This record gives sequence, structure tokens and C-alpha cells, in this order.
Amino acid sequence: MQEMKPIKEGKVREIYDNGDSLIMVATDRISCFDVILKNIVHKKGTVLTQMSKFWFDFTSDIIPNHMLSVDVNDMPEFFRQERFDGNSMKCRKLHMLPVECIVRGYITGSGWASYQKTGEVCGIRLPEGLKESDQLPEPIYTPSTKAEIGDHDENISFEQSVDYLEKRYPGKGREYAEKLRDYTIALYKKCAAYARERGIIIADTKFEFGLDEEGNMVIGDEMLTPDSSRFWPADSYEPGHGQPSFDKQFARDWLKANPDNNWTLPDDIVDKTIAKYYQAYELLTGKTL
Repeated sequence: MQEMKPIKEGKVREIYDNGDSLIMVATDRISCFDVILKNIVHKKGTVLTQMSKFWFDFTSDIIPNHMLSVDVNDMPEFFRQERFDGNSMKCRKLHMLPVECIVRGYITGSGWASYQKTGEVCGIRLPEGLKESDQLPEPIYTPSTKAEIGDHDENISFEQSVDYLEKRYPGKGREYAEKLRDYTIALYKKCAAYARERGIIIADTKFEFGLDEEGNMVIGDEMLTPDSSRFWPADSYEPGHGQPSFDKQFARDWLKANPDNNWTLPDDIVDKTIAKYYQAYELLTGKTL
């Protein structure tokens, strides 16, 4: 068996070059506030990969995606090991666009903090009198630049995203920016409506897109996982305060409340976090892992 080394390691994912394709492995690492924590969250990577697979299949009528297979038998022999089974995805190679496409359907987190100060979120004026966790009249698109590991992403306005892309793709900046915005909103609306029927509110999420060899836009990376989204239980939704969640907000909240944490979670917080991931997967897909 030929051992393979990742060509790129992100906060959670490892990417391997497979010639005409890539193998993307979601590890059991967990990151919060752009920092990789010292804990391992067992089977978290499997939840992320299988949830992305579900959403890629569900949205293939809106935009093509990079997924080729999640079956390790379709991958090189190196990946036919237990540690890769379930958490690995064979993907098309794309030229990834350097913008994180964030969509917010509810006002929470950094958006709520900004609104309290200025009445705006990322330069977008919102109605007066909103309460924390309120649903917005329409989802808003708030892109950001993609940071290297250790740096923080920078929120930018839509017009700034046009300029940012134009510098990198002369003559294509506005076209790409508009496509990113329109695909992001369309994907969110379809998936949020589906999730709401199954008891989950998708408060916000982020997508990443790339270009294939023909220059077509394709969605890549992960999609609507607890790592990239805020999921709230619909049955207990109540605006006016923060909401309980199905995602790593559990971990974020504990870290905020315990500033001397040394980026290490206690075992019970780890267990509660992965239990939320499993619960979200089962509600959304109707399947168990």
C-alpha cells in the first residue's frame, strides 16, 4: 500500500492529491474562534462528510458540486482503512474562489453585536426594533475574505467583494460576485425551508465555491454542517435571547465562559457537542450513522 500525505491541512480538513481528483478527509479535530482545540471529537468527521453528501445531493438542481464519491472503495488503497471510512470524500479539482459566502437568515452572533451598535450588519441597514435571534425579513448575504490558518476572516460588503474579485479575475469581478451572492441565497432558502420542516432552524451558514476547467461555478468544501452553520431547534425557538443549538455553539459558549480554558474542553462538553451533531444529522436526513 502506498502511503499518501496531505497536500494541505486546514483547521479540520486534510486534502490529498489523487491525480485528477482530490480526497478530502474531515478529521475529528474541532476549531472555535479560528483556533484548533486540543480535544478530539470522535466521529465528528464522519458526521460532517455524510451531512455534506446529503446536502450536495439535495441541491444538485441549483448548482453542480465537487463530490464524486464517499465510498473508500472508489479511492486509492491507502484510504481503505478504518480511520478514513465514512469521513472521506473524493472530489473534483476546482479553482477555489477566495471569498467565504456567508448568509444570515436570523440575527445572532457577531451580526447581533454589530446591529446593536450601528443598526447594520456588514454595511447592510436592517429594520429598527429587531430582537436577538429574530428572523430577518429576507436572508442577507455578507461575504468575507478567506484567511490563512491563525488569521481571522475579514467581513466585506458586496461591492467590496466585486473589487476584491476583479483584482484577481480582471473583467469577471462583478459576474462572479453576483453569482456567488445569488447561489448562496438560493441554496440557503431551499435548505432552510427543508430543515424547518424537520425541526431545525438554519440561522446562518457559509458556502465556498470554485471554478471547474470550463469556468463553471461549482460548490465545494463542506455544506451546511454543524461546523459551518448555526442550527437551532425549531420547537424551542424564542426571539429575544440566544438559542440552544445543534452545533459547536456548545463548545464556543463554554470557552467564552471559561477564559482560562487553554483551548481544551472538558469531556462532558465534548460528549454533548458530538451528541448534538448526531441529533442534527438524524433529524435532517432521517438516517442514523
